[in-house]
Amino acid sequence: MTLPAPHLDDRRFQDIVDEAKRRIALRCPDWTAHNVSDPGVALIELFAWMTEMILYRLNQVPDRLYVKFLELVGVSLYSAAPARTDLLFELAGPAKDTIVVRKGTRVGTERDQTGDQVVFMTEADLRIVPPELVACRTRGGGSDEDRTAALGSGAEIAVFPAVTEGDALYLGFRQGLAGNLVRLDVTVADAHGAGIDPDRPPRVWQSWDGEAWRDARVLADTSGGFNSTGQVNLLLHVAHEQLAVGGVTAYWLRCVLRGTEGQPAYQTSPLLQALTVSSQGGVVKAHHAESAPAELLGTSTGRPGQNFVVRRAPVLPRTPDEKVRVISGRSDGTAQTWYEVRDFTGAGEEDRVFTWSGATGEIRFGPRVTAKTGETRQYGAIPPENAQITVTGYRYGGGSRGNVGADKLTVLLTSVPQVGSVRNLDPATGGVDAETVDNAKLRGPLGLRGGQRAVTAGDFERLTLEGAPGVARARCLPPDRAGEPVRLLVVPKVFDSPRSLNIDQLEPGPDVCEDIRRHLDGRRLLTTQVRIKAPFYQGISVKAVVRAAATVQPDWLRSAAEEELYRFINPVSGGPDGGGWPFDQGLSIGDIYAVLRAVPGVGSVGSVEMLKTDLWGERAPVNAGQEAQLPPGALFMSDLHEVVVSQ
Repeated sequence: MTLPAPHLDDRRFQDIVDEAKRRIALRCPDWTAHNVSDPGVALIELFAWMTEMILYRLNQVPDRLYVKFLELVGVSLYSAAPARTDLLFELAGPAKDTIVVRKGTRVGTERDQTGDQVVFMTEADLRIVPPELVACRTRGGGSDEDRTAALGSGAEIAVFPAVTEGDALYLGFRQGLAGNLVRLDVTVADAHGAGIDPDRPPRVWQSWDGEAWRDARVLADTSGGFNSTGQVNLLLHVAHEQLAVGGVTAYWLRCVLRGTEGQPAYQTSPLLQALTVSSQGGVVKAHHAESAPAELLGTSTGRPGQNFVVRRAPVLPRTPDEKVRVISGRSDGTAQTWYEVRDFTGAGEEDRVFTWSGATGEIRFGPRVTAKTGETRQYGAIPPENAQITVTGYRYGGGSRGNVGADKLTVLLTSVPQVGSVRNLDPATGGVDAETVDNAKLRGPLGLRGGQRAVTAGDFERLTLEGAPGVARARCLPPDRAGEPVRLLVVPKVFDSPRSLNIDQLEPGPDVCEDIRRHLDGRRLLTTQVRIKAPFYQGISVKAVVRAAATVQPDWLRSAAEEELYRFINPVSGGPDGGGWPFDQGLSIGDIYAVLRAVPGVGSVGSVEMLKTDLWGERAPVNAGQEAQLPPGALFMSDLHEVVVSQ
């Protein structure tokens, strides 16, 4: 139970006024006019108002002491987390030479009515390379054929020799095309490659990343899967490494025939007559941030425990080139690089270390502590007197405002030659605002009571939410068998509307997984291994008929009812309490009836049909009956809902 924090003085404005008026008779008996129009009463009310302000500030002292206590035990505010996404830079024309989009290139949204703009920065260099095709091979039906010469002569090449699952066309390049947007201009024989659905060809494009074949994203395919002459635009994985295929070492791209799984298949193999490849752009990771230049923080006094504050906050986690330098006040002006640490525990008096709070931007140098014996110990070195404290630069920003939708980052703020346009194909996710003091006051006691060790399943879940701001929910499951890792199921934060939520957005990204591992590694047992993955998502599709009230427009009601279904059957923000659909809790027809009846304007609910769907497959619906159950570690997610409104 929380102990009540007393007010040091609980008097209010009217209490002070009344008390002053009662004293008038004792101090000034001749003063008999006490109405509000009297100048003396006006002065009493003025001073009462000023006194109330002083009392209000006085009553903040317990809260201030509480916050200072949290700082004393090591509870600090979490900094803002930046949203992240991939930026696609498209060239004005095919690349003739290597084009480099430098790390730190800035891209923003259009300015809103207030002039505000969300700015993202690229995290690495992007090299857009003119592709040089050096090898072509086909595999299928037990054969492995070199088709390089045939492709150069214009002879027809069977893309999938045996027209069976696993047949593939391999294209080898001299240079790596990591993250490049590649356009393949293909000429095929019109009489071959028929039978398939051109909008869903049974094939997948892949590139080798050094460990496995990674799917390439098909942005456009006017050939309909080699069904006709056209173009294929592929966005390759961000890693592309060499591999020996058929004795040829190259950077390989392949097109693999996959199982049809009930969809139309090729009647005969497509015949490739000509192929040209060009680079049209590339994709690179970016995060929501602004760059601050080098900054002089101040001059050292030579005393322990000094602190300095940068001009902009919150400050994002530092990169290797963002450093604090101490420039000696001597004539030689020697500059030394100091190193950031989490705290000063274990720091010696010669260690050039400091702490940097991301939430407040405060940089602290080591304190000097006196023991009970009278001996003093210096934790970390002290910058010499008159030395200048500088930072080489830092990035600031982050927060939920960076969670912009797809195709919103379209303004190139850094000039890059030959780049014609830029956009984000997917919504930016993971942006979280800096922690508030009120939240830290709630979190601090919980952390002190629960400790910082990951032992129980609850510990893993709590520490995951604590260490990774981009995580909305976490569920820890014990290993199936002895020796296997603990399974940590993670649901990332997604800020899109429930209707637009898709399965790809619910896959925890590498940055989120790295934050979780970094936070848990120092807290778990050495013998406990952790496997981070997404929960299994069971798709649910609802078909319902509702009757509208007399004054309600059917189109509006249909949209509102469907929105409510998408909101309710949602792993991030759905469920009965709005905190995401609960693990292990089933969904019944009665739940759907209750949701639809609560929609304003619904007179009655006629019928409800609930279907299970496979979100990764062909979405073939299966009647769920009166209630759908969840296996351990699974969550419900909306697929496609259809509400019919009758009058």
